Amino acid sequence: QVQLVESGGGLVQAGGSLRLSCAASGRSVSMYAMGWFRQAPGEEREFVADISWSGNNRQYADSVKGRFTISRDNAQNTVDLQMNSLKPEDTAVYYCAADPTNVSVLSGLRARYYWGQGTQVTVSS
Repeated sequence: QVQLVESGGGLVQAGGSLRLSCAASGRSVSMYAMGWFRQAPGEEREFVADISWSGNNRQYADSVKGRFTISRDNAQNTVDLQMNSLKPEDTAVYYCAADPTNVSVLSGLRARYYWGQGTQVTVSS
């Protein structure tokens, strides 16, 4: 089993930055695709970004492209999300996900992911 714990959320003004971190324990996730999702109140959980096991392949939702950067440190068993130029519409609970079925990108089989408990990000206008 893999346990994921997110940290780094908080309250920030529009235009500000936050860095989220996800620490994995239980086993190494170095060969898993990893990603971030978010869920605003009353909304579906949506994809934000993912990264391959090597870090060479990254994908972003159009809404965050150019503002967010996903990275990973396999030695530390962590994945981070640097969020710049934050907007009020970025307000959500952010979740880390690990996909044991794929090494390149998240497979889309969310039921097979390991999930963290989430961290709240609130962007004020």
